[in-house]
Amino acid sequence: MQFAQQPQSERSFYEKPPVFPTCENSVFEELQSCFDKSVYNFVYEAFQMPEEVIAAQYKGDLVVLFEVNKEGEFKVLYTDAVYTTLQDEARRVFSLLPKIQPATYSGNPVFKQYSVTFKIPLTAYQEQTEVVAPVVAVNPIEQRVKAELDSIDKTVRFNTKKQFKSTLNIPFSHSYYAKFDRNINLIGANSHTASKPLMYTDVDNYYDFEAEELKTKKNVSTWLGRKFWNDHLAEVEGKNYWFQADFVMDLQVGSASDTDFGTTYLNTRGVVFQGGLGKNFSFSTSFYESQGRFAEYYNDYSESIKAAHDVAIIPGRGIAKAYNDDAYDFPVAEAYMSYTPAKFLNLQFGHGKNFIGDGYRSLLVSDVSIPSPYLKLNVSFWKLKYTSTWSWLKDVRPDVTVDKTYLTKYMSSHYLSLNVTKRLNIGLFESVVWRNTNDRGFDVNYLNPIIFLRAIEFETGQGAGNAIMGFTSKYKLNDNMNLYGQFILDEFSLNDVTAGNQSWKNKFGFQLGYKYYNAFNVDNLYLQAEYNQVRPYTYSHNTITLNYGNYNQSLAHLWGANFREFILIGRYNYKRWFADGKLIYGVRGLDFNTADDSYSYGGDIYRDYNDRPYDTNVKIGQGIKTKTFNAEVQAGYLINPATNLKLFTNISYRNFNPSATTSTTFKSDTMWINLGIRSDLFNWYFDL
Repeated sequence: MQFAQQPQSERSFYEKPPVFPTCENSVFEELQSCFDKSVYNFVYEAFQMPEEVIAAQYKGDLVVLFEVNKEGEFKVLYTDAVYTTLQDEARRVFSLLPKIQPATYSGNPVFKQYSVTFKIPLTAYQEQTEVVAPVVAVNPIEQRVKAELDSIDKTVRFNTKKQFKSTLNIPFSHSYYAKFDRNINLIGANSHTASKPLMYTDVDNYYDFEAEELKTKKNVSTWLGRKFWNDHLAEVEGKNYWFQADFVMDLQVGSASDTDFGTTYLNTRGVVFQGGLGKNFSFSTSFYESQGRFAEYYNDYSESIKAAHDVAIIPGRGIAKAYNDDAYDFPVAEAYMSYTPAKFLNLQFGHGKNFIGDGYRSLLVSDVSIPSPYLKLNVSFWKLKYTSTWSWLKDVRPDVTVDKTYLTKYMSSHYLSLNVTKRLNIGLFESVVWRNTNDRGFDVNYLNPIIFLRAIEFETGQGAGNAIMGFTSKYKLNDNMNLYGQFILDEFSLNDVTAGNQSWKNKFGFQLGYKYYNAFNVDNLYLQAEYNQVRPYTYSHNTITLNYGNYNQSLAHLWGANFREFILIGRYNYKRWFADGKLIYGVRGLDFNTADDSYSYGGDIYRDYNDRPYDTNVKIGQGIKTKTFNAEVQAGYLINPATNLKLFTNISYRNFNPSATTSTTFKSDTMWINLGIRSDLFNWYFDL
């Protein structure tokens, strides 16, 4: 046997070779030879000579390059021999060597490499004549660098629940949030529920996601079964990282009574990839490719708000291209990074949606428009939570499109939530929309997260921005009931209010709501009632690009302004089964848009409010008074709780009854039935 190393006399006395237990009592000068002998004797005893080597009466060499790492473990790096069976046997035998004391340099563990040549056939150790010292002298920097990859913790789990403790956003779906809404609204909870989407860390103290998921977990033994019924498609967790990946879908087929093209359908395929690095950084990215056609009223609306050079905008999703003459193709991408440098502070930068409120609708910031870039700051301490959001929006009307490029505008908003008592929460909201007037771009005046936006709007010049203010409140009657509300103020004239002349200047709206959890002592039965009202011309502006909109959709209520609405919602869950019901009745005022009457009656926020027909006696429902009734029932089965994948059937009815008929406004009744399978990760609003 021959160890290719340097002579002992040239090695630093700071270096100590690896030590087998049987060598621990040896004097220092004999440690290396004891190590050599121990390795050889172990190989000699364990080595099983391959049959082909014996049959050939082979005589030659077997070379093995190996190391003993800093943990004292043997690792074969290279083998060389005429017969591959000799190499395989060498690797097998070296894998059996026990863990020993590693080599050290100046008292610190280091790895040590050896190259040893075995003479075949093997003979006893004492017959070997050439034994020398280690392969190279120890260089501390070189040793550290060469051991760097080995020092990385290689412990990996292929299942992780770390997202439940992370600063990732909980995908905002009304039906999913209803599952933990009671928990975060218990009397005495210091939670802040209005600024959505909520992060897992916001809810983790009140709702055990992992335990709830386990309650519905199916007992399956196969990998495919676990992935289909219980788990994410791919998930991995290491010491300082975790990742998850899923294929998601929204596949629906249906029939609507107002269509003449056959079936309706939605064919969405997507991928979601999310993860975390360390304790403070999380990220998520998703991409959806969709083709679909809907009930005719929805198609008509999508085309009515289309961008300048496209066929439609699918509300809440994205700009659509034509697909097969009678359908739409609309890709959607969303992503964000979430960083928490301190317990009280979270920063997010992404492309997505936000929502402020405790209701089904929001009059402040809603998720009805399509995803946009945003920067968000959340500060939580004591009984307070403060959210500042800066958004990049688009006006896609043909009037402001230049060289097929849409006009960019910006929004800054602040929302302060305070738990006044164990039962009462109040919130203050302000927001301003501005555009690139005089090439000012993203105005740094609005970048300060604690500045009063209304004052800055005045300082930057008349017409420089459109500011609104709001107020939210919630009162917990008991653990199972709470009241909530919002008030939005766009413009207010005290003299006109006291005069009682119903001036157009009094642009405001309000929301009143009631939630009842475990209703009538039925576990998991959730009931909700909500009333919304917004006066004409709210959210609009005489400079149309400064309206409160994005991609031809409202940033608040999807009906814009000039409406009253009453909503009833019921939700029930039993294990993996679920059922939802919804009734919506509303009165709206629409524009005539005819040659005889082209006035703005205050419902379309993309109209100039100076085009109004009168200044006083302005009432909700003015213009074409339209009654709208939406009813929806949905039932289904939760296939996979990890991805919120549901099998469902849905029946909806819509009655649209205007008091006058025009080319774009006419009576319609629609019965729409759908069957599908969906990853329920965002909200669809078909109740136009």
